[in-house]
Amino acid sequence: MKPKSSSVATLPTISVCIPARNETHAMTQCLERVLASDYRKMEVIVFDDESADNTSVLINSFAHAGVRFVPGASLPGGWLGKNHALEVLAREASGKYIYFIDVDTYIQPTTISQLVSYMAAEELEMISVIPDRNDTWRLSVLFGCLRYYWTVLLSRPMAPATASSLWAINRRILLETIGGFAAHKAEVSPEMRFAALIGSTAYRCLLSAQQLGVSYEKRWRSQYETSRRLLYPMAGGTWYRGLGALSLLLVLNLPLGVIVTSIFGGWSLYSVAAMVVLVLFALLYARYAHVVWRRHWWLAGLVWPAVVLLELYAFSSSLLGYAQGTITWKGRPVASPKRAEAITGK
Repeated sequence: MKPKSSSVATLPTISVCIPARNETHAMTQCLERVLASDYRKMEVIVFDDESADNTSVLINSFAHAGVRFVPGASLPGGWLGKNHALEVLAREASGKYIYFIDVDTYIQPTTISQLVSYMAAEELEMISVIPDRNDTWRLSVLFGCLRYYWTVLLSRPMAPATASSLWAINRRILLETIGGFAAHKAEVSPEMRFAALIGSTAYRCLLSAQQLGVSYEKRWRSQYETSRRLLYPMAGGTWYRGLGALSLLLVLNLPLGVIVTSIFGGWSLYSVAAMVVLVLFALLYARYAHVVWRRHWWLAGLVWPAVVLLELYAFSSSLLGYAQGTITWKGRPVASPKRAEAITGK
């Protein structure tokens, strides 16, 4: 994806909006990378959502570079914390397009220029970017959760593939046509709903590559907590769809169980069939990794049996967590999908 040559006067203005809550571990590097962008018609706004650490101090230290600090206040009733942060940021933004970026998402100097050019060339109103990983040898990558994998594999018009780590939308469409986040204030993936409303002709989900330069680093524990929050809603958010997804994951783990049993009890035709199924799914996962891992993607096929077993654990925890009301985000409770629908009046 190459930037489209344009004069500065014809380039659209953009607002890079970053929600932050207790982000001292990544805030400085995030802002340094954003400010290194070669895109000039850009403002940077950071919302500090009542951080209990020194996040606000770090944000204010970039005031000399033009970063605008927006302090948070008490979270209004019925709102998911991140959604409220994005709503405040959207109302503060002045650019034609808003680029929402998570603190643990890393970009390169040309990333924003490439995305602006792509949106203009394709006449898009919204995009999102699934980040890649360039630190393959970390256990958090090799045995990472499959949230983005399912997002791509199960994409459909009513639930298109999206990524909350970096997404952009026409500000007028978001605030005037959609009405902002208010009608989606308790949903765990509002960007997916917006993409569905905008439709495939004006929305694209991109898989990052080295040239685009969107990546992220998350420890396995952090990935697991994110998966707990998202997997059950991704499955449909109802008990019967949740059980259906759980059954599917059990089936995906069945070939490994058959093979392990065969090692001790003797091989049979069922063992061969299980081996074939296991290899096919491992190849499918390796094909996905070939796009989102910058190197050593073939390792994905080798670790597939362990990864899908961990995914079964994460989904079971998500299902149980929503049933018990123990799902949280940054220390705040997250409503179950049914409760979220009641809050938003759907």
